[in-house]
Order: sequence, then C-alpha cells, then structure tokens
Amino acid sequence: MTRRVFLHIGAPKTGTTYLQDRLRLNSRSLAAHDVHFPSRNLTMDPPLFHFRAALDLMGQDWGGEPGHAEGSWEALVRRIKRLDGTIVVSHEILAAAHPVAIAKAKASLARAGAELHVVYSARDLGRQIPAAWQESIKQGRTWSYRRFTKRIVKRNAWFARAFDLPEVLTAWSEGLAPEHVHVVTVPHTRGPALWERNCSVFGIDPAWAPRESEAHNASLGVAETAMLRRLNQQLDREPRQDNRFDVLVRRLLAEETLVQRRRSKPLLLAPHAQEWAELEAERWIDWIEGSGVHVAGDVADLRPAPRDPEAAWVNPDKVGSKPQLKAAMEALAAMTVEASRREDPQDTLAAKVRTRVRGLRDD
Repeated sequence: MTRRVFLHIGAPKTGTTYLQDRLRLNSRSLAAHDVHFPSRNLTMDPPLFHFRAALDLMGQDWGGEPGHAEGSWEALVRRIKRLDGTIVVSHEILAAAHPVAIAKAKASLARAGAELHVVYSARDLGRQIPAAWQESIKQGRTWSYRRFTKRIVKRNAWFARAFDLPEVLTAWSEGLAPEHVHVVTVPHTRGPALWERNCSVFGIDPAWAPRESEAHNASLGVAETAMLRRLNQQLDREPRQDNRFDVLVRRLLAEETLVQRRRSKPLLLAPHAQEWAELEAERWIDWIEGSGVHVAGDVADLRPAPRDPEAAWVNPDKVGSKPQLKAAMEALAAMTVEASRREDPQDTLAAKVRTRVRGLRDD
C-alpha cells in the first residue's frame, strides 16, 4: 500500500488548533479508513507529539527544559514507517522552518518510503495580523501593536516568515511536483468550509470524522488584550520559554475567563497597514497562479475585506484605563477563585499572579 504523508506546516492562526483536535478526536475512526494521525504512545496526544517533533526538527526548545524535544522527530519518522495509507502530520511552527530543517524532513520521510505532500493553510492578512499579535500577547509578549505590525511589514518577525506564502512554499516545494503542494484558503466566514477543504486535500470523507471539536483560539477584544499585555509587563513573563504562568495566564485568563465576558471593540488591522495587506494578497495570488500548486478553496479569500467605514478603529496601544480595569477585575476574580481551590493559596503561583493583577487597579 502507498504511504502518503501530508505534512501540514501551518500557517499559525489558520484554524490549526481545530484541525489537529478534530483529527485527534476521530483518530480511531479515521484509522479504520487507513488515515492516521500518529502519536508516540497511548499517554501522549498526537498534537503534542507533532509539536515536539517539529521543535526537534527545527532545533528549538519552546515551552520546556533544554533538550525536552530531542529525538522526537526521529520517533515520529519511526512511527510513520509502521503505518500504511494516509498519514497526517501537523504543526504550524513548521511554516517558518529554515532550509536545513526542510531538507532533513524531506530526506528522512523519503527514507521512510513516504510520498510527501506539503499542505499550507493561508488566511488574509487583514485578519491574520490582529490574530497573531493577540496570540503573541497570550504567549507572554509585551510589544505594542504598532511595533508588532511594523515588524511584520518589514518581515522582521517569526510570524512574518510563517505568513509569507511565497517564501514558505518556495522553500518547502523545492523538489516536489506542484500537485504535491496544497494551499488551503481560509474562508472569510465561519462554518464547515475550512474543515471540508482540509478533508478534500487529505482524501478524507468528512463522515469518517463525525466527532466535532470545540477547540479554537477564541479572540479577545481590544481592552482585554491591552490589559493582558500590561499583566505580562507586571509578571515579567518569558515568551515561549516559560511555562510557569501558562496555565494561569494563557488558559485560565485569556482562553477561559476573558473570552466569556462581553467583549470590548474587536481588534482590527491598523488603517495604515490596509494597503500593504492588499498588495501582499496580490503577490500571494500571483505566486500561486504561476506555480501550478493545488488550491483547495478560492484565492479571493486571501484578499483582506474592504475596511468597513462604520467600524471605528480602536488603537489597542491607547486603550483607556476604565475598560482595562473592568477586564482586570474579572481576571482578579477568576484568580481568586483558582487560588481558593489550592491547598495553600498564599504560597501558590496563583496568589502571586493575583497580587500583581490587583496592582493594575492602583495604577
């Protein structure tokens, strides 16, 4: 039987969390149809295994002790060798892999007897940039929205490399037939279309994966994100490398508490970046049409929506104290409840975070 590996390399903020979780939830039913989402063992979820494999391939140690991902890529390749049919490997950090890592991935999968397909999900920059800045704040960054956007425009940030469709696919498609390179466009409206487009690339009948996933990175409003950025500054959070605050700040606050409140104004692309985003979309579309790669969806999805004249631009770098205070008080309440559940609240990290959050009220 043919061993086909679909290496889904991102990009970040294109529905990858949902995709990976739905594949995980339906891994047994998919395996019955010779579609595999491999894990290292019964105790490790496939998304975590794929994340560590990607880190190892790229020589990174995000979110763990030095060396914690070592050997994970070869472990994944060994697992692939024991499978036949369709194998899906997915992690969004692979989009920004350097040529040495890309060459290593291709060589090791070729030795495993795999027919390699590269899959890249692409979303218009009008939505992508606000989502990426917010995600970076959830991860502990403290940079302003203006600085982040400027670095994206100048291609001087990790996210910028991961989002540059022509650059990413020029590197990953080298040596592959165009029909083995797939672009999945993210539609402008929510719904099943994105999942169905991914299924069409992988050769999956959606009926083979009936269990729905509720996993997604919910968006915060402008005030909530601004407050979280100030909290990061108070806590001296270390992005990517420090797990101490991950459960409390990222999960409890950003992904559970703050998304439940009545949101402030949505985070939008800065007006000065609109024209640049539109020009980038045309560059992407020109590359796709000239390359002959397979497209699942519509390339028009890559164009940012025209700016709504009725949608007022709210600068997240200049949000007033009052809306931030309201978000901070809800965050403080959530931290207090969490601290009360712990054996010794005064000595827990939750108590430390709670104290820092309270300081926002006094500023």
